Amino acid sequence: MSSKPYFRFHPLSCAVATLGLLALAGGARAGDIKGVIVDPASGKPAADAVVRIPALGLQTRTAADGSFLLRDVAAGRHSVQARLADASEQNGDVVVPTQGEVQLRLNTAQLEKVVVVANRNQATRAQLAADNTVSLLSADDLSHTAVHNAAEALGLLPGVNVVNTGQSFFGGIDGASRGEGMFTSVRGLNAEYNVNMINGVTVAQGMPYSRGVQLSLLPPSGLQTVALNKTSTADMDGDAIGGTIDYRTPTAFDFKRDFQASVTVSGNLESRARDYDKNATGGGFAADVASKFGPERRFGIYAGAYYDIRHYQNSEMGAVMEVSGDSAWARPVASAANREANPANLDPATNLMTTGFNVGVSGGHTERYGMNLALDWRPDDDTQWFGKFSYARADTEQNSTLSQLLGTNVSYTPMGTSGLYQPVIGNVSTRFWYETNPEIAKLSTLQLGGNRTLGALSVRGSVFYSEGENNRPNHIEISARPAKDFAFGGSTLATYDADGFPVPLLTPAMLAQLNDIGGLPARRAGQLTEQFSRQKKGGARVDFQYDLGAGMLDSLRFGLKYTDSKRDTSNRDWTTDKFTDGRTFGSLGIFNGSYAPVYPGKYGWSIPSINQDALFGVFNANLKPGNFDSCGSLYDNNLNCNTQHATEAVTAGYVQANLVSGKLEIVPGLRLESTTIRNTFWVLPRDASGAEQPGHFSNNRTRYNEPLPSLFLNYRPDGNTVYRAGLWTSYTRPAFVQLGGGSQTHISADGTTTIVQGNPDLKPIRSTNLDLSGEWDNNQGTHLMLAGFYKRLSHYIYESGSTPVNPITSTSGPVSLVQPTNGGSGRVAGLEFAARQNFKAMPAPFDGMGVGVNLTRQTTRVDLGRPGMDPNERIQNAPDWMGNLQFFYEKNGLSFDVTYHATGAYVASYDLMNQGASWDNLWVRPLRRVDLHVGYKFEAGFTADLSVANLLKDHSYWSHIGRDSLALSDIVDSGRTAVLTLKKTF
Repeated sequence: MSSKPYFRFHPLSCAVATLGLLALAGGARAGDIKGVIVDPASGKPAADAVVRIPALGLQTRTAADGSFLLRDVAAGRHSVQARLADASEQNGDVVVPTQGEVQLRLNTAQLEKVVVVANRNQATRAQLAADNTVSLLSADDLSHTAVHNAAEALGLLPGVNVVNTGQSFFGGIDGASRGEGMFTSVRGLNAEYNVNMINGVTVAQGMPYSRGVQLSLLPPSGLQTVALNKTSTADMDGDAIGGTIDYRTPTAFDFKRDFQASVTVSGNLESRARDYDKNATGGGFAADVASKFGPERRFGIYAGAYYDIRHYQNSEMGAVMEVSGDSAWARPVASAANREANPANLDPATNLMTTGFNVGVSGGHTERYGMNLALDWRPDDDTQWFGKFSYARADTEQNSTLSQLLGTNVSYTPMGTSGLYQPVIGNVSTRFWYETNPEIAKLSTLQLGGNRTLGALSVRGSVFYSEGENNRPNHIEISARPAKDFAFGGSTLATYDADGFPVPLLTPAMLAQLNDIGGLPARRAGQLTEQFSRQKKGGARVDFQYDLGAGMLDSLRFGLKYTDSKRDTSNRDWTTDKFTDGRTFGSLGIFNGSYAPVYPGKYGWSIPSINQDALFGVFNANLKPGNFDSCGSLYDNNLNCNTQHATEAVTAGYVQANLVSGKLEIVPGLRLESTTIRNTFWVLPRDASGAEQPGHFSNNRTRYNEPLPSLFLNYRPDGNTVYRAGLWTSYTRPAFVQLGGGSQTHISADGTTTIVQGNPDLKPIRSTNLDLSGEWDNNQGTHLMLAGFYKRLSHYIYESGSTPVNPITSTSGPVSLVQPTNGGSGRVAGLEFAARQNFKAMPAPFDGMGVGVNLTRQTTRVDLGRPGMDPNERIQNAPDWMGNLQFFYEKNGLSFDVTYHATGAYVASYDLMNQGASWDNLWVRPLRRVDLHVGYKFEAGFTADLSVANLLKDHSYWSHIGRDSLALSDIVDSGRTAVLTLKKTF
């Protein structure tokens, strides 16, 4: 291993350093170095480790308590090496002064922002050593979880909320009905406020309408370590207000042995799919190999690949869905003969009732595969060359089959002489709707670079590339509805059961028609949507560090980074003509079985399942050129109206100093980021009569120049305690669609022209951040962390999908311009607590027991800048509290974990019913989930693990309109997932 200088400015380089050795020369004589070596695997002092200075021929061994002493060391800079009993090495530089104390840290990384940790002990030691607040998931943590993907794994960390839907083409219940986490919010900030990395490379953002990254395509099995940095030093990307998440894959030098390989097979079972008697099984295969070879084992190669498939069938009930689709809501009591008239003495959010909802199944499969490759060459102790590649792909087939109950012809009638009114539902329509939500998601990274140490100067450089795609290649939907609705006349469509589910008031005729969807008239052969979104991102960076070791100024670091990206999105639509020959839905020949019952345990009727190949056959047979209708009637307009091309170039530079005064580290820094964004979009005009005119491409440009100062303080009274304080600035650029969304013109009957388009003058969201934290470890199995954080936001923008955020209309004569605008200011404040206790002092066999807990309490307030909205709104996807409680046992190869996860309620969308107020915000109910893991390591390298997610079958998603009302809800029941994994290590 090469001799490396110590970096204090980045949490993970510090983590590696402290994992190796913490040597504090309290009261040492000049020329003496003494300290304690800690075994990174166990967190305990390492006995009989060799500590030496090769250039001086000095060498000693550690005592039983890990302590050592090197006497009579000449003043000046020296490279120190430590070799542990397992042959692993730690390296670092130390400056021995002519008088005073000597402080030494040995490390295995140079200008390296990352660390791979194998187990929880290493992770906690790494967190303790970090300069800023960081949370780590080790390889063991990931293998002991019962989660579907990397997003859900992050939910085990404090400060993280896992969100299982978004605002893109799988928003709301469409995304949630897949039954897995997709995105994460960190410390109260949504996914687009985070920076996501793989092996230190900022990944491309493939989502069409957001800067967020869909994390569900990354399986836990493809990762070795996950690092969540919750504060940002000057050397890190500046556009992370929430956090920086780095997914680490291993290199050959992360393994102790010169050669290691493993093969893993797995099988999984979905309980809800079994309830429907559908395909409930899945499985996977993974293999990896790591080898160090060549003279002195200076070459290394690591390669890993994986494949898995999951079949699912999840139950859903959608009343919110019908509010958005068919405006299916009413007020039980109104002050006038319309639903907008809410009595002054009633809360508008609780004075709600449903007049229509969907019940059905969302099923299909997700197939994931990918690979990771790492090549390393270390020609001498001062040089390292590396290449890293990662590729992940997830192909999802999702088919939602829904029966619909919809109240129609709703009017209001007086309630006696009270002056109040109640609704009368004139008719009830029993309908059917089928839609697919397919997705192909890809994410890849490539990095080539090297490190070089030239005396006191260290240089690290790399070139990198990333590509991300999120495509919906063939979304198709088809529906059926009766020619004549049932007469009804009641004031309510449904009552509610003890669990909050609507119970429809069905007549026998209605129930009979729900069970005979095939007898309904066929409306049309379907509607097809094709949506594609891709970003390509590449660049280069170089970092320099000069170790002065002079007085307080220990080192100086500076660097440059350039990133250039291109993004393309498109969305096109075809709608077939309505049938006029009276054919029935069943005569189309697209049925292939049924779901009976439609929602086990709640709704007893049945619905047909659809043969998708047969449906596409019917669609293609009835498709005509005139059915192309993305935006209008002209071909070029339909082809290009939802097309956007964007480029983004970011140039960044930084300088950062490391100052040391006794046990205090001071890290001031300044980062400058300059961004140029160019958007190209389609303009769709109309003439004075409102007739559609041929469109054309136009463009705009946006520039941002952001100075980002930072200051971090770290006080380490001993090797097991650190107190941190950080004050830094960060920002987030608006989504591309908000800056350069297409321009469309609308002419009203009175001749008023309205133009809706993006706004290149949107400001970035800026934040001033404060973090205070402490971390403690006693080397006896106790680890504690307490952190407080505060963020002051300005120019806030929430995620709004493809629709303009905070649309503001400006009028000049007969022309009105509608554009997205920034909101006002906001704040996030919170506390994080984490503790882990191994009961090592208890008598056997109880000495393998332990408990872990983390709890986050946060508050968020923001002014959206929208008239009528609460000026102190909750921030999107930010619950007030989150927590995990874990009981575990680890001894003699046996591991056992039970984890209880809980999340409070949060706002998902604002003003869902367009009431110009906050009472109709969409909320997500508190989530509870219990996960189980049991594993055993056999002899000869065999390991078996059984993981069960959602052991008690709690609902995976429940949203509702109004904070205190469940009358209009969307609910998903995805059941329990069990995974059995067998691994052989060679």
